[in-house]
Amino acid sequence: MRALRENFLWGGATAANQFEGAWDVDGKGPSVSDMCTNGTNKISKKITTKIEKDTFYPSHDAIDFYHHYKEDIKLFAEMGFKVFRFSIAWTRIFPTGMEEKPNDAGLKFYENVVDECKKYNIEPLITISHYEMPYALVEKYNGWYGRECIECFERFSKAVLDRLAGKVKYFLTFNEINAGTMPMGNVLSLGTIKGYSGPISEIKDNPQIRFQALHHQFVASAKTVKYAHEHFPEVKIGNMICFITMYPYTCNPTDILMAQKEMQMKNYFCSDVQVRGYYPAYADRYFEENNIIIKKEADDDKILKEGTVDFYTFSYYMSNCIGEVNDVKKTGGNIGLGYKNPYLKESEWGWQIDPKGLRYTLNEIYDRYQIPVMIVENGLGAKDKLEEDGSIHDAYRIDYLRSHIEQMIEAVKDGVDLMGYTPWGCIDLISASTGEMAKRYGFIYVDKYDDGTGDLSRRKKDSFEWYKKVIESNGSIL
Repeated sequence: MRALRENFLWGGATAANQFEGAWDVDGKGPSVSDMCTNGTNKISKKITTKIEKDTFYPSHDAIDFYHHYKEDIKLFAEMGFKVFRFSIAWTRIFPTGMEEKPNDAGLKFYENVVDECKKYNIEPLITISHYEMPYALVEKYNGWYGRECIECFERFSKAVLDRLAGKVKYFLTFNEINAGTMPMGNVLSLGTIKGYSGPISEIKDNPQIRFQALHHQFVASAKTVKYAHEHFPEVKIGNMICFITMYPYTCNPTDILMAQKEMQMKNYFCSDVQVRGYYPAYADRYFEENNIIIKKEADDDKILKEGTVDFYTFSYYMSNCIGEVNDVKKTGGNIGLGYKNPYLKESEWGWQIDPKGLRYTLNEIYDRYQIPVMIVENGLGAKDKLEEDGSIHDAYRIDYLRSHIEQMIEAVKDGVDLMGYTPWGCIDLISASTGEMAKRYGFIYVDKYDDGTGDLSRRKKDSFEWYKKVIESNGSIL
């Protein structure tokens, strides 16, 4: 039977706005994330139109990777990481997004991070944009709704590639780009919140604006891929999808069709465009039925066709159920909701735990696209207890990851061409949806708390040594 490839990319994943901190250091400007306050256990954080005094903004300090990167990468190397996924803070390179020339101090920081990874033979996997659009672009253009953002992103992505492509082989354009198919995408991905201040959960959705903004991201992504292919032929560029597997709630054909439609527009639409290079027919019907008109420039379709990605990456945390029912409890989730599956357990945050769903999902993705696949986020957010002796016993996290890796290996036996696996939040960081520190994912505990206190010291959890053995054995010892 097939086994994991010898050069399988084991590692971990992070995002600049959730762990870097140093939000205004060395010329960095404010991003959308820097305008967000924290919440608790649900998407209850607020966004402000300016930085307010006596208000806590979690991203401003986060876990201060900016000043701890050597210490943290050394710990990743101790675990045996083959790859480290991290993102570039757009406003560290272009503070407003509109500058003509990049901020060299920002580029130098990421070059230092890359060099530190290379020192330990860790392959960097860089997400160019991960939920941190420059706030100045929100104010001026209403985020990605303004087509002007395409040119701004081109300058940004070219600056990153020109500086780092000689040392970095793998890049992703946009994190969880399909967040733009859901209302939360206004904040997380698209920045289409001009003039809005208040709870994120109360933002009024406008599908016309959202899907037009998403089209502009498609074009920007394709242009980035095309530029990389033309100037750095050794570089591989991938997409990144938030995959929430959806099952029909019953075998009623109505439920099956509803689930299929949700899978198409929320999970496959964006990757169909990025992998195949054109809008799928089912999207045309969706736009017509929802009175959405996508305005395109003359060369847009040609650009999408020329800028298809080399490999497919995705996050997988959960599955949910879709159907025509009214008396079933809905469950929480990563930017999406569905009906509770009675056969699954769930996390403290209401995310359903479905390891077999990962195997199913990997098969579905690979059967559809037939290009290499990588799981770049997967993990369990939980409240970890720091014992008096400084230890953290997180057997629940080990159980979660073990069960998912087992199914990942089964998918490889099924024939899936799987490149690697980078669990989310390999070191504790702040939650994207709530800004909490209490929702921890990492193998490494960071002494930082929801009120911003903590000495930022790093401690190994039990899962640290467990994952080290998993990597050493290439997944044969779980």
